[in-house]
Amino acid sequence: MAMDFRKINIDQYDEDKLLEEELYEPDPRDPETVLAEAKQKAAGVRGFISKGDIVGALSSILENAPYGPKVDDAKIITLQSLLLILNSTKPVDIPAIIKALPSDAHDTLMKYLYKAMAMPGYADVNSGALLTWHEKLTEAAGIGCIIRVMTDRRTV
Repeated sequence: MAMDFRKINIDQYDEDKLLEEELYEPDPRDPETVLAEAKQKAAGVRGFISKGDIVGALSSILENAPYGPKVDDAKIITLQSLLLILNSTKPVDIPAIIKALPSDAHDTLMKYLYKAMAMPGYADVNSGALLTWHEKLTEAAGIGCIIRVMTDRRTV
C-alpha cells in the first residue's frame, strides 16, 4: 500500500504540460490523401529517374512532404523514394542538383538525410551517399539549414 504512490502519473495533473500536438500546426491534409499523394509521387520519381531528371525527381518528392502524426506509411514511402534518388545520383552531379533546388527544398532534404542516417539497419540506406549529400548540401545551403532542421518540430 505504501508503494502505490509510485504508480501515479503526476503529469496528468499538470496544467502546464506541453503536448507534441501543440508544438506545430498539424498537416491539414487527410491521412488517406497524404498516402495517395506519396504513392503517386513515388511512381513519378521512377519516371523522372528513368529519364535522367534527378532535379525533377527531387523537386517532386520534396514538395509538400508528409509530416505529423497518422501519416507514417506516407513518410516511409517518401523516404524510400528519396533514397532511390540519392543512391542513383553520381557524386559529381550532386552540387549542380542542389543548386537547382529551391531553398525550402534544401531544408526538407536535410530532414530526410538526418532521418535516413538515424536508420542504419534500413535496407536502402547507403551511408556513404548520405554523407556525400550532407556535405554538398551544407556547402550550398550553409549551416543555417542544419539549425533550421534541428529546431523545426515538424518531422518527416
